[in-house]
Amino acid sequence: MNADSLVTLTGILAEITLAGLLLYRRMGQKLPVFLAYCCWSILSDSFALGMRTLSPNGYSVGLFLGLNIPDFALQLCVLVELAWSVLRPLRSHLSLKAIPLIGAAVLAAGAALWPFAGINGMDDPSSAWHIMVQLQQTASILRILFFLLLAACSHMLSLGWRDRELQVATGFGFYSLVSLAVAVLNTHHATAVRFKNLYYAVAISFLCSLFYWVWSFAQKEAERHEFTPQMRHTLLTLAEAVHVTRATLTENAGVSD
Repeated sequence: MNADSLVTLTGILAEITLAGLLLYRRMGQKLPVFLAYCCWSILSDSFALGMRTLSPNGYSVGLFLGLNIPDFALQLCVLVELAWSVLRPLRSHLSLKAIPLIGAAVLAAGAALWPFAGINGMDDPSSAWHIMVQLQQTASILRILFFLLLAACSHMLSLGWRDRELQVATGFGFYSLVSLAVAVLNTHHATAVRFKNLYYAVAISFLCSLFYWVWSFAQKEAERHEFTPQMRHTLLTLAEAVHVTRATLTENAGVSD
């Protein structure tokens, strides 16, 4: 078994362990999308390992891109889920309509980052390869920004390192930093071979994040505290402003009709 297959197999075992811990901790109720992401990772990595075992040269960039598109989509949904979970102390003051608004904000941020992502000078002419790299960088930057925002506001949000939301964001943040660093190293005159070799560092960083998640979810979750008065007031004011804006737009649309 080569190093690539060994890393993938180790990752699958860690993902299975993590999924088991999530079910044991009943995270399917609190973080169902993250649980779905773990299950998808098990299936996609198992499929990738099987393809490489049966046909070492048959694992094309197109297939890799096909597996990664739903992976990135699920990761973005996890960010939305984490943001909604962080707002748990204010759930009684928020409508479920806030979830699509959070999703729209994440998509808007991704769309803004998309033109700046990618690798210049790649000698591989495949458009699928360039799209894959652009997706990886866009998702990595989004995950890093989300982690930094959550960590910076952790005091006002009454979040600690034992809170599940920050643990999940930390794992994604570390993995994304390594992924982005690899992308920066390949920014100019990158070759497909060099990118694939450096991608081992990305795979190992994700493996480290899996180990961190397994360790984190093996521990009991800390009791969640209320937001600080300042943050509570800020969020309630923001929610009220969004509600008023939506009502005004709806009223104006009705008048124009």
